[in-house]
This record gives sequence, structure tokens and C-alpha cells, in this order.
Amino acid sequence: MLDTAKVVSIVGTARGEAAQKFYADTLGLKLLRDDSFAFVFEVDGRELRVSRVPAVVPSAYAVLGFQVADIAATVDALIARGVTMERYTFFQQDARGVWKSPDGAQVAWFRDPDMNLLSVVQHP
Repeated sequence: MLDTAKVVSIVGTARGEAAQKFYADTLGLKLLRDDSFAFVFEVDGRELRVSRVPAVVPSAYAVLGFQVADIAATVDALIARGVTMERYTFFQQDARGVWKSPDGAQVAWFRDPDMNLLSVVQHP
């Protein structure tokens, strides 16, 4: 039934102005529109809705991930824009905060202004 539907990613924000700047300026996403309910960004031809909500409860897992071709360059660019990569004691991460999974995928995590956990991943 939904196998041909277009997927729209959604994250919440209780800090609209900070979120809009983060997703547009820090992550470099194109803002398509700002309505009274959400900021809508374009990510590789798909929509990301950053919905205005009364409160955000940060999760322990990533709620949004970005597949990238060069994780080292991406993480370096994020850090240069003021993003702090998350560090975990239960993963062996390199100096950039990148963890290499047993299958060879490389993952790094960071948070948006509402403390939503986001990730970048490079598959082998």
C-alpha cells in the first residue's frame, strides 16, 4: 500500500529559530518553505520537515541520518561549522568521532539545537 509513497523525514523542534539556522546554515540544507507548522528543507530531492512542537524529548538513538560519500571530509566540515561530534564509551571512535562498524560502515553522531541525535554514515 505505501511501498510507492514518497517518504518525508520529520524531526521536531521547540527552538524554531535555532533549528532553522542549524539546518540551513550549519548543515547547508535548502529551505523550501517556512509555514506556521514546520520548516521544510530539501535533502537530495526529498523533504525534511522540522516541525514546530511544544517540547522535544531527546532520544538515545539517531532520529535522522545522512548517507555521505566521504565521512572524514563531512565530519571535518561539520566541526568547522561548530558542530560537536558525540562520543560514546561503548564504541571505539577515531579522533574525529567516527566509529567503524564490523561490516565496514563508518558512522558519526551529532545533535541539533533540540538535542535530536543525527548521524552521518559512509557505507563500504
